[in-house]
Amino acid sequence: MPVKAALRRAAARSRAPRFLPYPGLPAPETAASGKPLDAKAIMKQPLLACILTLGLAGAAAPAGAQVDQLLDKLGIGDKRGVGEKSGDKSGLSEERIASGLREALKLATDKSVNLTGRTDGYFGNPAIRIPMPDKLQSLEKGLRMAGMGAQADEFVLSMNRAAEQSAPAAHQIFLDAVLGIGFDDARRILAGSDTAATEYFRAKTTDQLSAAFRPIVKRNMNEVGVTRQFEALMARVDSLPFLKRESIDLDGYVVGKALDGLFHVMGEQEREIRQNPAARTTQLLKEVFGR
Repeated sequence: MPVKAALRRAAARSRAPRFLPYPGLPAPETAASGKPLDAKAIMKQPLLACILTLGLAGAAAPAGAQVDQLLDKLGIGDKRGVGEKSGDKSGLSEERIASGLREALKLATDKSVNLTGRTDGYFGNPAIRIPMPDKLQSLEKGLRMAGMGAQADEFVLSMNRAAEQSAPAAHQIFLDAVLGIGFDDARRILAGSDTAATEYFRAKTTDQLSAAFRPIVKRNMNEVGVTRQFEALMARVDSLPFLKRESIDLDGYVVGKALDGLFHVMGEQEREIRQNPAARTTQLLKEVFGR
């Protein structure tokens, strides 16, 4: 009989024996059955006798738990890791965790770019719609009072259209950042908040995205008429004695707001994967985020 099976059988027959017999000593009766332990049968297996003598005699813990502990210490117990026994995330290897996070982020990136990089992706989403710049909001009120609200609306719409056309340019930059996630980062992200991966992305990619986005946004702003709308708006301001033109880095403003919108949507996608089992569309995602 294998050592482990014999041990568990012996433990089941006697929950808490006071001590085990040694050769030449009479076998005491057990508290559970009233029958003497078969010392000869036990002593035929030296390892079993050693384990029971050292671990079970006078043990306060339940016999089954004590046996498992002793088996683990001797290297013949359950071979699963601690995390696998308890069902927590630590049972996954670092490589598996990193792969799961990369897959989740790739999925979140694809959805985020698809959602923002289409008509009304920004303008139709109140959470990320690009508003009139703060410096121009006082001018906007004056223009609306002067009956020029339509021009102000056209300007706001043109900024959002430029962001929508620029969003797809972030896709490859995000994917490159996904590949750069290391094991330490992966475990920390997995144990973090519902948007921990998005926050990691924001810290790692904002500078690169800003530099890459600026020429793209500038070109798209010219194509959709943001610059033209802005100059027309400023011309209206100049024609009104109670308003004063404000200087503003319009390209920088639209770039910043476009990136804010992308990260916001990505955070929503990450939260969905973490909280909603239906959003875990692959076995790997279910394994990493479903534990």
